[in-house]
Parts: sequence; C-alpha cells; structure tokens
Amino acid sequence: MGQTYEYDIVIVGAGPAGLCAGMYAGRGMLKAVVLERGAPGGELLNTEVIEDYPGFEHILGYELAQKFSDHAVKFGAEVRTGVVVTSVRKRDDGMFETRTEGGETFVSPVAIVTAGGTPVRLGIPGELEYAGKGVSYCAVCDGAFFRNQTIAVVGGGDAAVEEADYLTRYAEKVYVIHRRDEFRASRILQERLFANPKIEVVWNTVAERAVGDAQGLLHHLELRDVNTDAKRELAVTGLFIFVGFRPNTGVIADHVDHDEMGYLRTDWSMMTSLPGLFAAGDVRVQITRQVTTAVGDATTAAIAAEKFLKAREDAAKPVGAA
Repeated sequence: MGQTYEYDIVIVGAGPAGLCAGMYAGRGMLKAVVLERGAPGGELLNTEVIEDYPGFEHILGYELAQKFSDHAVKFGAEVRTGVVVTSVRKRDDGMFETRTEGGETFVSPVAIVTAGGTPVRLGIPGELEYAGKGVSYCAVCDGAFFRNQTIAVVGGGDAAVEEADYLTRYAEKVYVIHRRDEFRASRILQERLFANPKIEVVWNTVAERAVGDAQGLLHHLELRDVNTDAKRELAVTGLFIFVGFRPNTGVIADHVDHDEMGYLRTDWSMMTSLPGLFAAGDVRVQITRQVTTAVGDATTAAIAAEKFLKAREDAAKPVGAA
C-alpha cells in the first residue's frame, strides 16, 4: 500500500496552466502540489521560441517553462515530477483522491486538471513502425536529425504551418501535405510559410502509407489526391505529423460534462460539472489554445478554487460559530 498525502489543492499537469495555478494557490497560502509525469513546462518544451507571450518578445520555450516552474515554487507550490497520475476520483465525503502509478494517493477537497493533450496519430500503415525512425510529432525535439534532408509535414493548422517553417532551418526541402485547398492556420503564419522558398505545399492530398528502406528507416510516403484518387510516391526521410491532439482527460474517473472531442466543459469559474473539480488550459472547451489562455484559465481556476475552499470551510462550521 502506497503512502497517502493531504493537500488543499492537487493540480494534475505541470504545463503553463498547472504551474500558474500552483503559483496562485501558493500565493493564497494554500498547500498545493503540482503532479507531472515528465519535466515541468508541457507544450512549452516542444516549442523552440515563444513570441506571443506578453512581456517576452522572444524567449525560448524551455526558458519560459523554467521561469514558470521557479515562480510557482517561489510562492510555495510543490512541484513533483516523474509522477504518473492514473485516476482522479471524488469520494462520498466530498474529498478527491488522486492516485498514481507508484501507488501514492493525494487527498484534497479540490483538484485542478491541467493535463494538456496528446498528439493525434494519422493511423496509417507504417506510422508506428517508423516512429523514431523518420516519423515524429515534435519538430523541436527531432528537427536537427534531418539536416539537409527532404521531409514532409502533414496538417493545416497553426502547429503544422509554424513547425514546417521552423523545420526549414534544418531540412533542404519541406513538403506540407494538406487534405484541403486552404489552411486553417492564422494569416501571419501562412504568410511566413508561403514566403519560404524551401517549402512546397501539396494541396488536396492525404498520406496513406509510410514506407521504409532496407535499413528500417523512412524512405517515402504513398500519397492520394482526394479529388482524383490519383496516387503517387513522395521521397522523404522524415514525416512530421501535426493533425491535432486529444485532451488528457482519461484520468478522471467520474463522469464530467464534455464535448464530442472529450474537452471538459466548465463554467465561468473553470469549475466542471463535478463540484470541486476545476479544469484549465488545453483540456477544456475553448476557442483557442495558447499559453496566454492557459494561464488565464489557471488564474481563474486557482482563485475560484480558493473561494470554493473557503465556502466549504464556512459550511462545515457549527451554526453561530465565528
């Protein structure tokens, strides 16, 4: 039987939202812990440069992540890394139990889920076989391995367009494969991409198979034109997939209201349909998913959680007690 710990607030995930929530909880003199399976920072660690966070015209992703973590710890939050959360469940007494793969249990009257999301796979033959051998979901992590090579990016949103532009600092040629005839990415990102001579867009096309060579490395893609069904091969040694991601909400053991994609629905205070369970950042339903929205959500969630705890404490006092 693993050890049990008691906190005022347990925060699941140490991305921008989780670290911001931890910082505000610490400032509120609450006993808070932020649980993270990897290193603090979340998606910041997969982004080389941040240029749209107020106060930082240009800062490396990992540097901003470190600043967030240091700030949270400075104000009293405890950040635990290497902790894999397996479930968050509300007990009959109103307390939450957050259980981990290591057998530990964290008990708290409030829980804030800031667990981010997981990249969506294409689901094509060869994708898993060549993962780490040419197929990647992180340009910053793996881009340097493809110096002077020809690679492909699949997707049409902000992530795909931005990362394709980033990958040209390593690759000799970058194909962007998109199933439609226009991108969903923001206009400024599209302008940068179209101005980059190393990038060629392959419209109305899908990748149907990743094929390797005799050495077990990615060799080419099998493509299909969605309008004509014409098929062809595209010689590339790298495939970067940016077609979205799914929210990491599977750890919530109770039923909580969510949309068709699994994103949590919250009220104005970031509380979910389960009283005492808050959500912030990429796990909740919202229009855009940026660092700024993540920390905005987290600020609201942490302050609302503090008020929830106060109301809970007041309700538990005997009638007439000060």
